[in-house]
Amino acid sequence: MARGTLTIAGAGLLALAPPAGAQVLGSDAAACTGTAQGPAILATVTGLKDRTGTLKLELYPPNEKDFLAGDDDLARQGKFFRRVTIAPPASGDAAICIRVPHPGRYALFLGHDRDGKRKFNFWSDGAGFPSNHKIGRARPKLVDALIDAGPGITRTTIRAQYLRGLGGFGFMR
Repeated sequence: MARGTLTIAGAGLLALAPPAGAQVLGSDAAACTGTAQGPAILATVTGLKDRTGTLKLELYPPNEKDFLAGDDDLARQGKFFRRVTIAPPASGDAAICIRVPHPGRYALFLGHDRDGKRKFNFWSDGAGFPSNHKIGRARPKLVDALIDAGPGITRTTIRAQYLRGLGGFGFMR
């Protein structure tokens, strides 16, 4: 199982609620809260710099070539891609649900589009991955984004990172 993940398998455990005070958000919320749960990933997003713009959770094929590729390019090649976009909650952590086509390994990316331009802005936007390793100044590594999704709800916590000076991306204090 990839670092930072927990697959909830027991029927009694499926009823676990999202983090205290957090409502499950996004167009796929029913996959994490409805009667027919999963397969899905429930990502708890922590460490938001502010409540501006949008949060997007993106699911990619688990390989270097496709990781962070354009969704139009992936669609033209007949490859899986999924995105759930939400407004950040007014306070607390964000609990975002994203459906997966079937249990297996995927690459998961969180983006905080603070300026609303729908394109990653290195200077203002935030990012995060299930491993919660510091991104720094390099392109994010596939290994940090990998997550194994089970047949039910797979939970992960993603801590958002933002540009922090010469050291590159890091966590807010």
